[in-house]
Amino acid sequence: MYIVKIAIIGAGAMGSIYGAYLSKRHEVFLIDKNEIIVDHINQRGLTLQEEGKDTVYHPQAFITSQGLGKMDLVILFVKALYSKAALTENREIMDENTCLMTLQNGSGHEDILQEAAPLKRIVIGTTEDNGCVLSPGNVRHGGTGRTNIGMLTTDGQEILLKLKEAFDSCGFDTRIHDNIQQLIWDKLFTNISLSAVTGILQVPMGFIAADHYAWEMTRQLLHEAVGVAQQMGLFFNEQEILKRIRKTSEDNPQGETSIYSDLKNGRLTEVDTISGSVVRAAAKQKLAVPAHQFLVNMVHAMEVRNKK
Repeated sequence: MYIVKIAIIGAGAMGSIYGAYLSKRHEVFLIDKNEIIVDHINQRGLTLQEEGKDTVYHPQAFITSQGLGKMDLVILFVKALYSKAALTENREIMDENTCLMTLQNGSGHEDILQEAAPLKRIVIGTTEDNGCVLSPGNVRHGGTGRTNIGMLTTDGQEILLKLKEAFDSCGFDTRIHDNIQQLIWDKLFTNISLSAVTGILQVPMGFIAADHYAWEMTRQLLHEAVGVAQQMGLFFNEQEILKRIRKTSEDNPQGETSIYSDLKNGRLTEVDTISGSVVRAAAKQKLAVPAHQFLVNMVHAMEVRNKK
């Protein structure tokens, strides 16, 4: 397997960052439904602002993947609630030789990805890079870090090693993990606590550590999630995670999480791949997670409260 043709579905901040860097050495196709973004990239390039300096990259951008042919690698960078539709709409660029990859927030993405590709061709992971969209085709690359990847089955074709070579040759720091779920759940704990609770309370991050009742909610959510993870064969120090969550809250008193921001602005959230992923994993392990089930229902109710 050679990584030559790469399609990135979703030209938001992270899709743009990965699309820009990977276009240094590979043929990259950015696919996004926003015509303004697509036209800007094709006419003026994709600009990344890094450390105060602007660099222009030239991946190809398209509204649809029709006619692009089969890809060696497809990376999913849409919001998780649109994953199923995105994979269905772009199915024709994948065949039995295509690797399907996600670095989206949350967990449990493989349940949807398996509808489009066999498990032996699916790569899941996390990214420590971050960024924000300044305007169509202009993205601030705020911080760099590791790209962590792994598989949920034996990597019989050394897909991970080939991906690492392809990514690292473009400036990424890619790490292969034998137990990628351990890393994904470690990142998930912050989202199922801070992001979820700030969302339903509509408060900034600092409120969680400062308020007794908000902190107790956070503690219960984390306790349930750690219990599910342990049943999955993952092991974490619950008290150490609590300390980390409290410090994150205290260090970001006015910080706005994704669920908080989405609910405040009347948008749908990614709660189903954050707190909802804990609910689904718990059901597989025959465990009860009442706090998470309540929270998921609460968020979904808040999503539509002003639309009925």
